[in-house]
Amino acid sequence: MRLPLVLAAAALLTASVAHAETPAPSADQPLLRTIAADVDPKALESTIRSLVGFGTRHTLSDTQSNTRGIGAARRWAKARFEAISKDCGGCLTVETPAQTFTGKRAPNGVEVVDVLGVQKGTTDPGRVIIIAGHLDSRVSDVMDFTSDAPGANDDASGVAAVLEAARVLSKHKYAATLVFAVLSGEEQGLYGGKVLADYAKAQGWKVEADLNNDIVGNSRGQSGVMDNTHVRVFSEGTKAVETPEQANGRRYNGGEVDSPSRNLARYLDGLADRYLTNFDVVMVYRTDRYGRGGDQVPLLEAGYPAVRVTEAVENYDRQHQTLRTENGKVYGDKIEGVDFAYLAQVTRLNTVAMASLASAPAPPSGVKIEGAVSPDTKVSWTATPGAAGHKVWWRGTTDPTWRFSRWVPAGTGTTLKDVVIDDFFFGVSAVTADGWESPVVFPGAAGSFESVVPTPKQP
Repeated sequence: MRLPLVLAAAALLTASVAHAETPAPSADQPLLRTIAADVDPKALESTIRSLVGFGTRHTLSDTQSNTRGIGAARRWAKARFEAISKDCGGCLTVETPAQTFTGKRAPNGVEVVDVLGVQKGTTDPGRVIIIAGHLDSRVSDVMDFTSDAPGANDDASGVAAVLEAARVLSKHKYAATLVFAVLSGEEQGLYGGKVLADYAKAQGWKVEADLNNDIVGNSRGQSGVMDNTHVRVFSEGTKAVETPEQANGRRYNGGEVDSPSRNLARYLDGLADRYLTNFDVVMVYRTDRYGRGGDQVPLLEAGYPAVRVTEAVENYDRQHQTLRTENGKVYGDKIEGVDFAYLAQVTRLNTVAMASLASAPAPPSGVKIEGAVSPDTKVSWTATPGAAGHKVWWRGTTDPTWRFSRWVPAGTGTTLKDVVIDDFFFGVSAVTADGWESPVVFPGAAGSFESVVPTPKQP
């Protein structure tokens, strides 16, 4: 009688560990606990108070004043990056890419300026890990650029996470490059994300991950429910840049829930389990909240893996609202709605993820599986620079996270005996000699982390 799939896979897992030539490196990374502990809720609060103090940060607001409007706010953000860089001996380069956009919410045209702090990697500087939050704010009328729009949670909370991540992470060095991105123009049309995506392309960055933090500081929902122990991570299921040919293969063989962005979400979930206290990731299988969007979308459209990080429960009375009180109910995105201890937990997740991704090898490339009409599955990949070995992962096709793994210390492939290709999904991660591990890569175009945007066919 054939064993149930899970029992068979578990038996194979035990056998594979027993017969491994060398043990897998320890996966525990004390540095990540140090980084998490360094996040300061008071620093987050200070940032948000400073940003709220600019009155409005609407994309169309004043750019000349030193005390009010988007111009003053972005110069303040630039100065913060410069101060952090000074503290780390010049480890950050501050860049301000800009574009001018005209659209429904910017009918007269507007220059959108992003402020970036770039910490160059030591050995793999072309590989880039991004954390982003948007600086601009709004009220009920998206075209009202003069009324006070404090934007304490949407999205001064995200900007605070970006700046605190820069302060904490700049104390250490990493193989890959870290980019701390303060964006503008989100409320007028996701323009800041577009500027960032275009700049990444122009610079030749190999973007491995974009962690877009938008609305991450509130722990009490509109219904009164409080949740300060979870954060949602939204991820696209299939790539925005998928070609028709790739879609046909994916529909037949699977991959709908294994885009690089979704495996990035799984990576964050695993890190929260191991390194954060009483704080967990809720993976949401959507690109964003229903019918809504964020600055991760232009990154996805450019072919880059990206997720949206958002608080577990939202209060819509505090989002996109003109400051007012009606029938005893207070509306508006004021600082009183921010839970700084909760925001610190979200920031810890981001910092731990960035440090782990930037210390690990690049995700494997060339991942393939073979095994049709066979009781065994062959998994292969291209050798990953900097990796001491690879882990082959598999899970049941309805399992949300990877369950079983085999350590392969050398070579570019392995055969999983008696693991039937029909019954499981497979993936491969790369691991350094000291245990830093990349996200898992699903086989083929559906799961590849390599950002290749298809070239339009010529007529």
